[in-house]
Amino acid sequence: MKRVLSKMLVASGLLLGSSLLGVSYAADVIVSKPDAAKGEQLYTNGDSSRGILACVTCHGPGGNSTLPANPNLASTSHEYIAKQLRDFKSEGEDPPTRAGVDGNPSAMTAIANPLTEEDIMNVSYFIGLQELNYETAATASNVETMERGQKIWRAGIAERGVPACAGCHSPNGAGVPSQFPRLAGQFPSYLEAQLKLFRSNDRANSPMMHDIADRMSDDDISAVADYAAGLR
Repeated sequence: MKRVLSKMLVASGLLLGSSLLGVSYAADVIVSKPDAAKGEQLYTNGDSSRGILACVTCHGPGGNSTLPANPNLASTSHEYIAKQLRDFKSEGEDPPTRAGVDGNPSAMTAIANPLTEEDIMNVSYFIGLQELNYETAATASNVETMERGQKIWRAGIAERGVPACAGCHSPNGAGVPSQFPRLAGQFPSYLEAQLKLFRSNDRANSPMMHDIADRMSDDDISAVADYAAGLR
């Protein structure tokens, strides 16, 4: 009887130990809920003590940029923004997966490197809550390439295996939260630059987009970038 009780106690102890380890592990992996207020503080004011520039300087109030070189961030999912910030960061001697022209570090790398994971989650969450102002957002302007851009967006380029942009970024360019970004209202020149970076693989954070852009000519890219900007 004593031997049976002893085995039961040992078994109970092992189960309890496993449970406690499970609780401890769970506590280790729990991520705090993003704080929009802290995100807004970082977006609006930056953190000079850590060399973090205020996001508003380049991306405008509420993520509505007025500078074509700097994309609109409003109405973009926080998951997508967070991924891009992580991809801009360089780890040790490893270059960032999202680099600039000819593989040179993007200006964003110097800004993203000091950010902690908490910073990234907070500022991304704040940005994700902002609405794009379509009245002031960029739009299409090249009438001559409109038809070509529309065709690529809606149907792709079958003879070169380029899929329809609308398949991932949605017919109205709103994108799919956490997976594919909104392109409607984005600056055409910015979209064009990014497609070319995907093509050269200097922006190497989406193998799928590299494969697609690699099959597109400069004229294809310019036409669809302009068309996408005008979607609503």
